[in-house]
Amino acid sequence: MIIKYFKNIGPGPLVAAAFIGPGTVTVCTLAGVNFGFTLLWAMALSIFATVILQEMAARLGIVSQKGLSEIIREEIKHPAVKAVALLLILSAVVIGNAAYEAGNISGGALGMETIVGDIVLEIGSLKLNILSVIIGSVAFVLLYIGNYKVLEKAFVFLVILMSIAFITAAILTKPNLFEIFKSVFIPTAPEGSVLTVIALIGTTVVPYNLFLHASLAKTKWKDKSDLPLAKRDTLIAVVLGGTVSMCIIIAASAIQKQSIESAADLALGLEPLFGSYAKYFLAVGLFAAGITSAITAPLAAAYVTSGCLGWKADLKSKKFKSVWMVIVVLGVVFSSIGFSAIEIIQFAQVANGMLLPVIAGFLLWIMNKSSVLGAYKNSKLQNFFGLIILVITIFLGIKGILSVFNLV
Repeated sequence: MIIKYFKNIGPGPLVAAAFIGPGTVTVCTLAGVNFGFTLLWAMALSIFATVILQEMAARLGIVSQKGLSEIIREEIKHPAVKAVALLLILSAVVIGNAAYEAGNISGGALGMETIVGDIVLEIGSLKLNILSVIIGSVAFVLLYIGNYKVLEKAFVFLVILMSIAFITAAILTKPNLFEIFKSVFIPTAPEGSVLTVIALIGTTVVPYNLFLHASLAKTKWKDKSDLPLAKRDTLIAVVLGGTVSMCIIIAASAIQKQSIESAADLALGLEPLFGSYAKYFLAVGLFAAGITSAITAPLAAAYVTSGCLGWKADLKSKKFKSVWMVIVVLGVVFSSIGFSAIEIIQFAQVANGMLLPVIAGFLLWIMNKSSVLGAYKNSKLQNFFGLIILVITIFLGIKGILSVFNLV
């Protein structure tokens, strides 16, 4: 049974791994430190939304044997509407992935800072974080030579170790189980928590993952009879990933510190397990999570762009390379020009949360087209859940924008 399950593992774990990165560790720690258990409901909602939307993306890929951006380009017939839609998607993906890339690189740099300290180069009034440049350069070289998969497996192993550590640390803090269950099922939004709620959703329901999942699912599974395997793959991986995120919040709730500014502060949630060595353990985990995501995020952007513009999705294509190069360079620039790493990571997750309604809206539209999915289009129940998720993300996105400008 177990051997059969591992044989049929698909892209689900990759989707889950995408949200067990520096952004998740940082945002969940901030949520736990600042609001205790009270925002666990937001993570539970995020897990539910991720399962629903990623299942749709996987089903689309398997049934149509095409990517999401490719189908959107084909299905919008009016030239002007198509141009606006593709521009909107490209803007969302480029802005979102550039922010996400900056967060990934900052996360890796945050980990390295714990071990080697700050390395900043001052050029006039400009401060350059050399660690961000180094991590961006490593990601650039690995993507350019295309031989990153073995290294990525090693980093993913380290991220899994960090995940197990947080689950254990959460148990060791001996949390109040009644308070946890109450916080999961009864939504409350303390003052000043709106952007954190959006960030929790943005770090879990990653917009580019919807494109990536459709493309990877059609590669893994070719037949409609494989749909149950894809659904189970998505459910197990996302729920396990979400459980780790919840454990980070629970472990962080025990931290007796109000200001989180470094990896050493983030590591306080692991002290029940590792004591004074916690910061070094987290440093390695953050570095691994950061550099792994710094490789996959630009690749995802390149796949989406290729689908939107009708390019061949080939790692050796100059057009394909140009996209991921732009994302890496933007990530390095945003990560190295003097902003706090914690602030950059948090901004990336908020940006993702605000861009989510755009991508989710397009996905829902496609999932109701008989010309694409035939009998496998969304059921009424799937549409009901999808629309609830869309309405909630739009509401949070608007509230988040108003909150940024101090209008609420």
